[in-house]
Amino acid sequence: QVQLVEAGGGLVQAGGSLRLSCAASGSDFSINVMGWGWYRQAPGKQRELAATITTGGTTNYADSVKGRFTISKDNAKNTVYLQMNSLKPEDTAVYYCNADVVTRRYSYSSSTQYTYWGQGTQVTVSS
Repeated sequence: QVQLVEAGGGLVQAGGSLRLSCAASGSDFSINVMGWGWYRQAPGKQRELAATITTGGTTNYADSVKGRFTISKDNAKNTVYLQMNSLKPEDTAVYYCNADVVTRRYSYSSSTQYTYWGQGTQVTVSS
């Protein structure tokens, strides 16, 4: 079992910056994150993709955040970050991280792959 713990949300004025983090942890023998994503869900709207990063470091951004948000990762810490600059009121949402994780329960176990989600962190941008 893997847990994703997010941090870094809060209230910021338009034009400001926030940095979100999401760390994967668990008690399995091995945990390898194959890819990360940040999604967001505004009130009354569907969850949408903000940014993704592959195990090789290839990034992808929604048009609405391109040039303002930067996704990065620290493989040694099993952690992904989302640096958000020039924030706008329309960026207000609950931000969720997700991770495609390959785990082995014990050293002799076969590998399993599953997608996990964080609990979400609120980002509010005031005008």
